[in-house]
Amino acid sequence: MLSKKSQYAFQALMYLAEKGKDQPVLIAEISKKKKIPLKFLENILLELKKAGVLESKKGKGGGYYFSKNPKDIYLATIMRLLDGPISLLPCVSLYFYEKCKNCDEKHCGLHEVMIQVRDANLKILEKKTIADLTKY
Repeated sequence: MLSKKSQYAFQALMYLAEKGKDQPVLIAEISKKKKIPLKFLENILLELKKAGVLESKKGKGGGYYFSKNPKDIYLATIMRLLDGPISLLPCVSLYFYEKCKNCDEKHCGLHEVMIQVRDANLKILEKKTIADLTKY
């Protein structure tokens, strides 16, 4: 399930994309328009800035804006930044692998099915971008 944090991040990123790549937008504006709690949004946007997805400008005319084109920001990247693994089990994660306790991966039917689920999800999430989420 997509976390509330990722849902809010995608809402904010869609709003920024619709406003235009180089136009800084105040956190308060995003919070009000998208009905996202301000403090929660501040933390999310700061995390995205630290990861290089967003930039910010202080002072008059300031706010957050994209550091790169929304067409180059993949949904899988945002999900991994904010929530970690996309896979449903740690034993099938590409970037956050952990062996499951009490499991033999070579003879586990669940492991095999979850690999297929992961691959199907990634087939979409690693191709779709923030720009794909907007109506423009």
